[in-house]
Amino acid sequence: MEKYKFVAEYELRASPKVLFPYISTASGLSQWFANKVNVRPDHQFDFFWDNESHLARQVSIRQNKSVRFEFLNGNGSSEEHNYIDFRVDVSELTQSTFLRITDYSSNADADELKSLWNSLIDKLKEIVGS
Repeated sequence: MEKYKFVAEYELRASPKVLFPYISTASGLSQWFANKVNVRPDHQFDFFWDNESHLARQVSIRQNKSVRFEFLNGNGSSEEHNYIDFRVDVSELTQSTFLRITDYSSNADADELKSLWNSLIDKLKEIVGS
């Protein structure tokens, strides 16, 4: 199945130190990104959406900068894994904080993805007071 890379950038009025726990920890992610998130051994995160479990491995993390979750497809195939990458950047010019999201998956509907991420980010902005 062909993969699609969706990239979006959102400005948030929150420092990287405030924002980072919401994109890198199970408790933070469960407040806006998934219904529930549990941490398992070996940096595995269990994301629950609509009562379905989706296992992901935290493949990279840079404190207050970025985190990437690679979803495990469970069938042992060599096909490329879906992933979500969260990257926090601060504009040197304006001192604004930006969250860049890369969603690499088989969902190729750009409008649906944009709508989904806009609604998730609205929830995140509410939580961080942005």
